Amino acid sequence: MTEPARAGLPLDGEAIVRLAARSMFELFSDMAQGMMLVDRDGRVVWINEAYKKFLPALGFERVEEFVGRPVEEVVPNTLMRHVIESGKPILVDLLSNKAGTFVVSRIPLRDDAGQVIGALGMVLFDHPETTLQPLIAKFATLQRDLDEARKALAAQRRTKYTLASFIGSSPAVLEVKRQARRAAQSGASVLLLGETGTGKELLAHAIHAGSVRAQRPFISVNLAAVPETLLEAEFFGVAPGAYTGADRKGRDGKFRLADGGTLFLDEIGDMPLALQAKLLRALQEQEFEPLGSNQVIKVDVRVIAATSRDLRKLASEGRFREDLYYRLNVLPIRLPTLRDRLSDLEALAESLLEGIAVRTGMPQRELAPSALAALASYPWPGNVRELRNLLEQAAMLTDSHRLSGEDFAAILPTAAAVPAEDAALRTLRPLPQLIAEIERNSIESALAATGGNKASAAKLLGISRATLYERLAALKRLSA
Repeated sequence: MTEPARAGLPLDGEAIVRLAARSMFELFSDMAQGMMLVDRDGRVVWINEAYKKFLPALGFERVEEFVGRPVEEVVPNTLMRHVIESGKPILVDLLSNKAGTFVVSRIPLRDDAGQVIGALGMVLFDHPETTLQPLIAKFATLQRDLDEARKALAAQRRTKYTLASFIGSSPAVLEVKRQARRAAQSGASVLLLGETGTGKELLAHAIHAGSVRAQRPFISVNLAAVPETLLEAEFFGVAPGAYTGADRKGRDGKFRLADGGTLFLDEIGDMPLALQAKLLRALQEQEFEPLGSNQVIKVDVRVIAATSRDLRKLASEGRFREDLYYRLNVLPIRLPTLRDRLSDLEALAESLLEGIAVRTGMPQRELAPSALAALASYPWPGNVRELRNLLEQAAMLTDSHRLSGEDFAAILPTAAAVPAEDAALRTLRPLPQLIAEIERNSIESALAATGGNKASAAKLLGISRATLYERLAALKRLSA
């Protein structure tokens, strides 16, 4: 009955309405499996006798401990405060907490002026034999599945690699690991530089894993793989109903998903100029606006960027914002090419072959000396990624547990391929010459990593500065 109709009733009519309301309240209290009242501030003011059976499971021994407290403190997942604030009832709902899963109803209470003064909550069904129990069981199963999916997604967003995953002990690799440890201890932006396939994403994972953000998300975006028209939405998300066909619930972007953790921007040199200004603002202010929204969202994100391109040159040509370049280039780390650390080739190949065996279920393969010779003679434009692909191809093409130079003949370019075992042996050079080449590569890598500082290079190599000078002089005589 509406308020205008009630106002027109005679006194005995009003009395009947009040009596009916009292009778309905008493009926609900008797029929419901539990019932509570909260005031306009959301505090529990009363529970009926039936509700008391839920108190132990909710962590309370006495009614006095429960009544008088904010409802969300004593009943996890409750929506009673939402009903008070919105003034709208929730007639049938499922509530799940440590006391169980229940069918509940929530109704706002109003005074004579129509103002919300509190809310009534009822547990309609809680007994396993009720006809709604199959629905409750299904809800509980879906809730468990959702919780498991959330845990799995969180695990996927955590880092997959550590510095131990960056295989190698050459001076150049040791210097990269030293710089990565320093970067992990800092919250500054990191710029990873190097050719494709040198392990930039792996190193980004490792830096994240060694930082204070290790337990937070690691979110990766390959800018070269996302269409330019979708990049802004990919980064900053989309507000609900931002454009025709958009998800009415909206969508979170990578910045929001990475909140508290690390955002890895791979191939940053491919970012369109139009988006660079927005990225710069997000990095500087740690805030952004989703596409189609005026709402500013604050985040706490550490950025690691990577590129195989010369960003300084792109900036000088006006194809990359200079201010963004300096913002990203706080802690630059240059990764060595595989051809500059051939002394790591055998260790890398062994680790990659082990991973291939685990992933494919094939037997573990080994490398014969002729295979190593063939691999060492190749220039590796694709670096470690190319090495992994070639090893997997060779493993797929033979049943032998030992890969020889012949196994690489069909898949390596002719100049580097070794057609047969005996042919491979003919390409082998004298041992002193091979040792001298490895020594020269190691010294050159150490000097490159330390910017030509011979004292630092000697320290990296584990030799004295005098010994380094002797080696340099000897190598100069050999090449003369």
